[in-house]
Amino acid sequence: MYVCSVALYLFVRKSSKSGNPSQYNNIAMFSVPLIILLFFDFSTNQNFTLSITQLAIIVTASVLFSYLGNVFSLISIEYAPNPGYSLVISKSYVVFTTLIAVVFFQAELTIRKAVAIAIIVGFSGIIMLSQKALKETKNKLWLPLAIGAFFCWGLLSLTSKYLFNQGVSVYIFLTYTYIVVSACITIEMLIKKIKFEIIKKDPVIFLLIGLFSTGFNLFLFQAIKGAPNVGYVNAINASSISAVTVLAILLFKDEFSKSKFIGILGVTFGLLLLLI
Repeated sequence: MYVCSVALYLFVRKSSKSGNPSQYNNIAMFSVPLIILLFFDFSTNQNFTLSITQLAIIVTASVLFSYLGNVFSLISIEYAPNPGYSLVISKSYVVFTTLIAVVFFQAELTIRKAVAIAIIVGFSGIIMLSQKALKETKNKLWLPLAIGAFFCWGLLSLTSKYLFNQGVSVYIFLTYTYIVVSACITIEMLIKKIKFEIIKKDPVIFLLIGLFSTGFNLFLFQAIKGAPNVGYVNAINASSISAVTVLAILLFKDEFSKSKFIGILGVTFGLLLLLI
């Protein structure tokens, strides 16, 4: 999951720098994995049968938590004084999921792992909060939108854990989620009159984003299914920002500063403490 997260973010960054719209990245991140998963599901005779309640939960979570969470995050990043301000809030959902998992799933939480998670979140903030922030906020809605993304992503993680505990397959969960979110993105593109021909602009990047998105989500939700606390998985996911930062500096000549260096060291230490 960690490796796929880093690769996925870097290719999305490459796509954005090439001028591709956000919908291009969204289609790649959901439609390509959907095709791969459907092929896998049918070739392995996966059981698509769900109870009405389980199906309703997946559809609701897909629209409210997965699709809207992504929309909230993208708009918040656009409006924020600096993208890092939005990301540091939305990615802090690891704290939320860790504590909720203890209450509702009787998940474990040791003092050492709690400290490790706090270190990862804190030093991730140092990495993301750039010194080149704008003096004035573009739109004051960035903060509530970032908080919205925070709860959406956290609730998606917790909802998936609940369904996995009910016996729902990771593959079937993701398949239904991708179907619903892909439909939402298609409707959005039709409303905004964005042509699907944008896929032809850079098909290699499109395919790579889709492949790493597939790997990321499969590993992410398999890890959530088996982890003693979903917060541990989310913390490792959040810690990937340190590797992304280093590679972005090397590949895209991103800003490098002492604060980012300190943040990278801190996140790395927190990750090691969590995994020991």
